Amino acid sequence: MFSNIITETRGEDTMVRYYCTAGNGMESFLVEEVKKKLAARNVHQIPGKVLFSSSATIHHVCDLKAAERLFLLLKQDSPVGMSTHTSPAKTASVLRSRLLGDRRQWLSAVMTWSRLQGELAASRSAVTASTTHGVREKGRGSERQSDEGKKCRQESRKRSHSFTAEESDEKRQRGREQIRRHALELEKDDVKESEEVCATYSKKELEQNVESCSKNMKNIDDLGEDASLESVENVSFRINCKCSGSLSRCMGAQEVSKVMGAGLSKLLGWKADLKNPKLEISVFLSDDYSLLGIPLTRLPLANRSYIKSTGLRSTIAWAMASLAQIQPGFCVVDPMCGVGTILIEAANEHKAACFLGVDIDDGQLQKADENIAFAELQGRVHLLKASSKALPLPSASVDAVVCDLPFGRKFSTRVNMADNLPLILSEMERVLCVGGTLVVLLSPQLSCLLKKLLSHTHSGPKGNKEDESQTGIKNCLVSSSEQQISQIKSSSSQETLTILSLRHQTTLRVSLGAIDGLIHKYIKTLD
Repeated sequence: MFSNIITETRGEDTMVRYYCTAGNGMESFLVEEVKKKLAARNVHQIPGKVLFSSSATIHHVCDLKAAERLFLLLKQDSPVGMSTHTSPAKTASVLRSRLLGDRRQWLSAVMTWSRLQGELAASRSAVTASTTHGVREKGRGSERQSDEGKKCRQESRKRSHSFTAEESDEKRQRGREQIRRHALELEKDDVKESEEVCATYSKKELEQNVESCSKNMKNIDDLGEDASLESVENVSFRINCKCSGSLSRCMGAQEVSKVMGAGLSKLLGWKADLKNPKLEISVFLSDDYSLLGIPLTRLPLANRSYIKSTGLRSTIAWAMASLAQIQPGFCVVDPMCGVGTILIEAANEHKAACFLGVDIDDGQLQKADENIAFAELQGRVHLLKASSKALPLPSASVDAVVCDLPFGRKFSTRVNMADNLPLILSEMERVLCVGGTLVVLLSPQLSCLLKKLLSHTHSGPKGNKEDESQTGIKNCLVSSSEQQISQIKSSSSQETLTILSLRHQTTLRVSLGAIDGLIHKYIKTLD
């Protein structure tokens, strides 16, 4: 599922305990990611959060794709169960004794947090210095890569126009091999060019960079194990508390924050500062757990620095790409690419594959083109204007199709997606090669339609069964979907007969914010 596994660590003695927040339905993706990319240990999943220990560098921890926010774990404990009849004074006393703990434990945690902040600052300085030098030395190579990207796009357009229904299997296979070879050649050129840039990076500049990083780390060394405890006593702080369950019925989040704040001030001598604190402490209290942590980044990890115009939530786009099981040399298509979020997430994770985005909307294609250029992926992600109902691609020419069908107020289109679902699905199935993967994101209503549509095309009782308890599609409007299915059957009976080869693998319900979506995964078989 993952193209690379992080191996750079700092040793057993620097194992750090973290937790990340994740959107509903994304926890399983995050668990697998921290295990494979960070070699994480003691991984524990609770609703909306994943706790783990890792000795990987903080720079690599911050590169997690399925996480929303990253925290240094201060304390994990059983829930603070309080009766509604408990007095406020008793509740405050229990909170202080259960959550505050030992003074030295807090000071040690702040030292760790300060060290991690210094490492992040040093990493940013190194990246900035390297990027500046790379831009200065790489001009000629960038022009060559741009020319190759244009050539590849031109060839892609020529191939798209030359594809016909009567095209031989040999020609189709040859076209796919050309796409794959070109993607691999571009990847080799990128690696060679990177090596040349690194080779020209002079010893003097590297020494200056190391010296700059050392300066950034100086303040952190002052907070090391040899430093006095007084060095972290004059800290301004703010507490951000979220309460649910029985505790929230006898004491609100603001009151809990006041109790915790007063306790910390007394325990450590810290000063509360609600406007501009040096340290923010997050407290999560529910009937299932108590969790305290310190945010490690100002912005969420889900905010991608390489995406200019946002579309589908980046964590969901990454999860869909990971389900597609993309391999080197694969040709991956998004037939309704929008601003290109799925393609960009996939291309960043899988360097040796080729990607094609298709959309009928000029405005969306313009934003997608800007996003691809901003992410510097012009050589491997190409765009084509066409309808998802008539893809200008040969049959069995694509290894994976990943698509977010527009729905909801923000991303809906004027096209009736329910009426067009059979034809769109039929085209996706047609261009997929046998063994290829189809991953689609649908609304609960469209998910109901898809399930019924596929159940009508499979005669056997075992054909394409999906677990309704897993997908949660019982909540959709069954009467409405049955009416739409009857309309589809009468008007698109021919298209419904062409998707017999799709075999269901899994369905996952994920949160998109105000609404939920369902990710479906299918494999094309010989049937």
